[in-house]
Amino acid sequence: MTLSRRGFLIGAGAVSLPVLLAGCGFVPQSTPTQRTGTLTFTTWGTDAELAGFRTAIAAFESANPGQTVTLNAVPYEQMFSNIDAQLQAGNPPDIFRVPYYTFGAYAGRGQLLDLKPLLSSDRQAQFTEPAWAAVQNQGGVFGLPHHTDTSAILVNTELLAAAGITEVPTSIEDAWTWEELAAIGDKLRAGLPSGTYPWAYNWQGNGVTRWLSLLFQADGAFLQSDQKTPAIDSDAARKAVEFSSSFFSKGYVPANNTINSSSYASESWFSQSVAMVWSGAFQIPDADSTASFDWTATFAPRDVRTGGDFGGNALVATANTAQPELAASFLEFMTDAEQMRDFCAAASLLPTRGDLLNGDLKFDVRPELAPIFAAQAGGVQPQDVAQVASPSMSAIIPVLKEQLDLAFTGAQDAATTVQNLQSGIATATGA
Repeated sequence: MTLSRRGFLIGAGAVSLPVLLAGCGFVPQSTPTQRTGTLTFTTWGTDAELAGFRTAIAAFESANPGQTVTLNAVPYEQMFSNIDAQLQAGNPPDIFRVPYYTFGAYAGRGQLLDLKPLLSSDRQAQFTEPAWAAVQNQGGVFGLPHHTDTSAILVNTELLAAAGITEVPTSIEDAWTWEELAAIGDKLRAGLPSGTYPWAYNWQGNGVTRWLSLLFQADGAFLQSDQKTPAIDSDAARKAVEFSSSFFSKGYVPANNTINSSSYASESWFSQSVAMVWSGAFQIPDADSTASFDWTATFAPRDVRTGGDFGGNALVATANTAQPELAASFLEFMTDAEQMRDFCAAASLLPTRGDLLNGDLKFDVRPELAPIFAAQAGGVQPQDVAQVASPSMSAIIPVLKEQLDLAFTGAQDAATTVQNLQSGIATATGA
């Protein structure tokens, strides 16, 4: 399992985030009439994802004679260092794939094509509100949401049964509350073998953004609607820090389940060192083929409300592409219903189109679990996504890493952590 390639679960140091580019000779975007020619498209991907991209490109070329797309597949570990270098040199690809939490940095620095004047008039209505919010910046539309993913909980049913827990929530309305989850944690600690823990959380590295799910569940925020002014100094944030810190103080997670850990949370689950793990649906094919135990999925917990992370990736065009209309046409094709449905089903990902998030949604592997992840994604609020898409997110992430790890290791209390987060975020955004 090489999780860092997927773009949802990212280890420390795996991503070289965009740097401020000044005087790099970017060509202002124009609107030429040319609709033929070749686009270059750079991405990373699992085998299923790359196969899906190649199939969709072949369909696009068949439907549009004279228009071709050259796919450049690179390892995830090289993806953004390559893109950044190409942007700086003035020779980036026409199209590339980008995680939503990195999108804001590229869009905010003028490196992406504003698609708003080039898109079909009905395009916005086809996407869910959170997905559309994820690709907005300063009134422009700088990409199209290709797919999403969000964290539910994968459950080793054998370990739960051994501790006397035979049922898990089967609807998002009945998801465990924080109090109920803590009670489950206590029961598992008492009933599991020595050295086996109740759960692991997938907040390693830049996945620290998944901690924000707990903040949102407490009905908190870390930025105001301007995507700049800090809003984390709140009772909700203190409650979220206290709750997540209790995972360590009460022994619910292994001691190495910290943000700065070199091991991913899922590794503990596959080795049966933990009974449950927060995970995206993209993990399902690996689990189906390699897990040596019975398992299922249930919903992330809730507090004041349901909340979750908006994982996944957008497809974007670079600002100095010579063929903006052709680039926009290709992005629209890639997010048409047929293309998105087939891609997501094969790769165990969630579509961003509202017309595909229905009872017909199926994964090719363990299709019965698709509704769980779809319902979990339905609990993600547009205002939560908009914060994560802030142009300052790449500078906010190190602040979250440092302060939350201090809280988790017991080096500082929740009140101090939140104060430091408030001031650190202000510095990161320049507020």
